[in-house]
Amino acid sequence: MVWLLPLLFLLTACGQRFDAPGIGDQQEPALSGNGRLLAMVAERSGRRVVRLVERNSGQELPLKGLQWGMPHRSPSLSWNGRYLALILQRGERGEIVVLDRALGLLRPLPLPGDRLPQALSMSPDGKRLAVQLLHRGQQDVELFQLPAHEADLAPGTPLP
Repeated sequence: MVWLLPLLFLLTACGQRFDAPGIGDQQEPALSGNGRLLAMVAERSGRRVVRLVERNSGQELPLKGLQWGMPHRSPSLSWNGRYLALILQRGERGEIVVLDRALGLLRPLPLPGDRLPQALSMSPDGKRLAVQLLHRGQQDVELFQLPAHEADLAPGTPLP
């Protein structure tokens, strides 16, 4: 029986439940590189929208410049959470956008051809975006450079 105590401690220490007040059904979590911010998709007035929450306080942060009339999916954050990338759903088509929270700018990422974005992941510095695309029934992953972005780096990290 004594051997159960370390196992019990390990199992209880691994998981930490996070509840954001006022946010119902939560899906597709994305954590900033520094762990301070949590983005997720949640229901708001019957639509799936991205919510951004400061983990320590549980406070929801405003996302100025983001279009609320369309469903959102697949959020991804840079290191400090300056950049938030996501897919906006426009009918059958998805559109990738990157929100620069520091400047309040929403920048679309044009996709070549008839590619449909399925999921994405932003690099910690916010300068690259890996995108899973559907094209003619085939899934593919492409890497896009975001040269207009300043690097969002961890404190003390030298510029590349």
